[in-house]
Amino acid sequence: MPRPIFATIHLDSMQHNLAQARTYAPMSRIWAVVKANAYGHGLERAMRGFATADGLALVETEGALQLRTGGWIKPILLLEGFFDASDIPLLAEHNINSAIHNIEQVKMLEYTQLYRPIDVHLKMNTGMNRLGFRPDEYAAAYQRLRAIPGVRSITHMTHFANADELEHPRLTIAEQVRRFRFGAGELPGERSLSNSGGVLHQPELGDALSNDWVRPGIMLYGGTPGGRAAQDYGLRPTMTLRSEIIGIQELQAGDTVGYGSRFVAEGPMTVGVVACGYADGYPRHAPHGTPVIVDGVRTTLVGRVSMDMMTVDLTPIRNARIGSKVLLWGDGLPIDEVASSAGTIGYELMCALAGRVRVTEGRMGTDG
Repeated sequence: MPRPIFATIHLDSMQHNLAQARTYAPMSRIWAVVKANAYGHGLERAMRGFATADGLALVETEGALQLRTGGWIKPILLLEGFFDASDIPLLAEHNINSAIHNIEQVKMLEYTQLYRPIDVHLKMNTGMNRLGFRPDEYAAAYQRLRAIPGVRSITHMTHFANADELEHPRLTIAEQVRRFRFGAGELPGERSLSNSGGVLHQPELGDALSNDWVRPGIMLYGGTPGGRAAQDYGLRPTMTLRSEIIGIQELQAGDTVGYGSRFVAEGPMTVGVVACGYADGYPRHAPHGTPVIVDGVRTTLVGRVSMDMMTVDLTPIRNARIGSKVLLWGDGLPIDEVASSAGTIGYELMCALAGRVRVTEGRMGTDG
């Protein structure tokens, strides 16, 4: 028998969340973001779960080629663009769009002869200060790109730093949109501004965003970039992580649990050992009190998470036994809630799912 930990990927929830994204941005086409192996869900599953998306976006060149060889015929976008001039002919051969965010990429395009032109997305730095041209540099970069025979269409793109908080005290969406409009002006081409937070706030911002394309990521996987719970937006979890109790210990007052003996029992209690640890992708830094569900009853993590195991409080769970079912996150326990308790974000938990964890497929509401 294999170790009793497995993740279930809910393709029906992926399809549902994509449909929800369309309701929030009905006038926009959708790049479904599938970077980091589709946030831990797998590129092949993403092609099926997001089959009705207008395109798929990611950062890994090899992932883009995998999508093409896997049968994806619709647009693909490299969000960080190409990393070397030798990549450019591959983009032309496989019809892959590329972000352009620095002058070195422009120069590489100028010196590369292509038998077929490529589509590019020119990125503006409107305050995120990671990638992109400043608003006052943007028009010149556009004109330089426009003069390259190997460039076909140019889409104007930026990325919001605080899309989960409309009125962020340091940088609002409205200010980033203002900078974007200043930089792009009346330049021809489509616009692509919104990530998940921008999409979810699209109804409040209305025409202010003017998105021809949107780029939802975390919302497609049943999480949110912050603020309200995913279910408040009609989103459903796409990954459920389950395991079982593999050991039980009866503690008395003063007994300790786990490495470092950090947890000390205040009185008699029952502790269950779960076949899940940080080598499976569960956050090692998750503290006492992080929620877990055992046999349908909500309880908490106790002690330090180790490589292969973690311990939970079974005291409130009558008839708990070896083999009791453990829900770590997903359908019934929002991943964002677990992540928040651990001082991180749902993105990290999804992406950290380890290769040794068995992955199955199932509809939400089943055990997969």
